[in-house]
Amino acid sequence: MGRIRQQGPQPMIRDAANAAQAAKAGPAVSVRGVDMDFGAGPLAVADAGFDLARGRFLTILGPSGSGKTTLLRMIAGFQTPTRGEIFINGEPVSKVAPHQRAIGMVFQKLALFPHLTAAQNVAFPLKMRRFDARGIPARVEQFLDLVRLGGLGGRRIHELSGGQQQRVAIARALVFQPDLLLLDEPLAALDRKLREEMQLEFRRIQRELGVTTINVTHDQREALVMSDEVIVMEAGRIQQNARPVDLYRDPANAFVANFIGVTSFLPGRVAPGGLECGGILCPGTPRQALAAGTPARGAIRAEQIRMAADGAALAGLDFRLQGQVRDAIFEGERQLYEVVLPALGGIAVQVYHHDASDFALTAPGQTVTVGWNRRDMILFPAAVP
Repeated sequence: MGRIRQQGPQPMIRDAANAAQAAKAGPAVSVRGVDMDFGAGPLAVADAGFDLARGRFLTILGPSGSGKTTLLRMIAGFQTPTRGEIFINGEPVSKVAPHQRAIGMVFQKLALFPHLTAAQNVAFPLKMRRFDARGIPARVEQFLDLVRLGGLGGRRIHELSGGQQQRVAIARALVFQPDLLLLDEPLAALDRKLREEMQLEFRRIQRELGVTTINVTHDQREALVMSDEVIVMEAGRIQQNARPVDLYRDPANAFVANFIGVTSFLPGRVAPGGLECGGILCPGTPRQALAAGTPARGAIRAEQIRMAADGAALAGLDFRLQGQVRDAIFEGERQLYEVVLPALGGIAVQVYHHDASDFALTAPGQTVTVGWNRRDMILFPAAVP
């Protein structure tokens, strides 16, 4: 750590031999028992720990105040852990200044220099690191091409669109080929369409370069789309660290199940085969061993519930129940229904429309049948961890 790179351009795509060698060298980032105590109230980060392999894209996801940005700032060196240690490439970095770490960063506020051109912005970190001046123009052009801004290097920042400015910031963070790229909610200020386009761009660039990346966001879709791994944080603690598909399909606790996706919860008690709710057995599968009679919550996602006007259409499901549509919400590519279940004491569940050939909204007040399979409802202890 702390080295200043002075060499000229390097190959941008890592070959298989380099990747294998990097894998043997150990994780790119290790966080060990890290706390952050600001001295008022609970710990901002408590006992955080994880390993991130080289070349992987990790997103730290959580609501406001969950500790995700504080954890990122400790990795960057802007804050020092109260307890524990952070290792980058196997070296402890608590006493290494931020500017001495080989880290590139992209912030929500891009902090581009308005008086400089796009190319001059990208060249700035190379000049600060004393790269050979003769190689800088070629390196800058190479990275402008990488972010699809070839030919636009001469434009001032105000002459570029929001998405183009974002690409300049990415090129500037990557041009000196850092060991680690940190992203602090860089897409939060963009409109939805541009944000979704840039999510794919970040992922493409990261895969092409193979740079180890840690992203912080509160956007679920962004985390699932961009990442190899996702850490979910709440109240300063890591709730789960998993691949996106495992995080979504097998949440570790009720908080993760509720935070990721659209989830309905049924309160009750554990019974053989599922959850006893209002005197009715709702089939489900415990996430962990739960004794019969234990207070529990059954979590089921909106897309796993089926709904039909005729209950016979759901005959193949493990469980069916009659309900009444309370609300119907048109979301463009899908429709979301809120269905009240009188037999379960008036609990409402949220259901996505499943018939792509029929987008006629089912009207509020209409009686319908909903159902699901046993494997689709996960049972958690009643108390959220």
